[in-house]
Amino acid sequence: MGYQTIDVRPIAGALGAEIDGVDLSQPLDERTFDAVHRALLDHLVIFFRDQTLTPREQLVFARRFGGIHLHPFVKGLPDCPEIMPVIKEAGDTRTFGSAWHSDQMFTARPAMGTMLYAKAVPPVGGDTLYANMYMAYDALSDSMKDMLAALKTFSVGDRFKQAGGKSRAQRYAGTSKMGELLKDPGNVQTESAHPLIRTHPETGRKTLYIGSHAQRFKRMSDAESAPLLAFLKTHAVRPEFTCRFTWAEGSLAFWDNRCTQHFAIGDYDGHRREMHRITIAGDTPF
Repeated sequence: MGYQTIDVRPIAGALGAEIDGVDLSQPLDERTFDAVHRALLDHLVIFFRDQTLTPREQLVFARRFGGIHLHPFVKGLPDCPEIMPVIKEAGDTRTFGSAWHSDQMFTARPAMGTMLYAKAVPPVGGDTLYANMYMAYDALSDSMKDMLAALKTFSVGDRFKQAGGKSRAQRYAGTSKMGELLKDPGNVQTESAHPLIRTHPETGRKTLYIGSHAQRFKRMSDAESAPLLAFLKTHAVRPEFTCRFTWAEGSLAFWDNRCTQHFAIGDYDGHRREMHRITIAGDTPF
């Protein structure tokens, strides 16, 4: 599909495209913004290279797509609370986001999109994988689609604590500089049931809505849910549904959580990585 005001170059067959000809530090005119928005819908995740952004400039760009979804467990920057710092120091061993997931799936209105801006990256490693959930749904048999149509997944934001392990605050304490952890999400709902097959509100396409936050199917036990959940989680991230992005300082990625999953690869121990993350507010999945 042609774009008149920007250069869009796909990076893989399944999803993902790099966009040239845009300076995100400057306000986008309506034609350019519409083209970027269309590229996001067409390619599911878009990437911009060589950007120089202040937190406020990143926030201005993010707000063109909607309101800001605040993370229920992690505080934002002191002077820009809408931006969550994701920092792994050279001595840290835990990698934030190192499981296939869709951001904030455990909330009542999950994040529509996520914008991640690279402030510092390791010399090698630290790539992010993305998976196309339209393709994951389309590849299922008609009989499987019929069986899954009425199911809802129950997702949990602090699943390790629920299972009797440490809470997020306890797990990150002393091991990450990613941002001060909130001990209590307050009145934010962090356990939610959503349709396993959701309809994208802008494209009208059906997508497999699953990720690591999904613990079981609603009105089923863990044991009853486990075999089908395991199959779907594996199926959803088949190699032919994915792309891989190699970061550089000044790169910005923006992905659609309604039809993708992503995975942060933690293969850079001994090196520092700093990212600034904004999540865009979403709607109730249907």
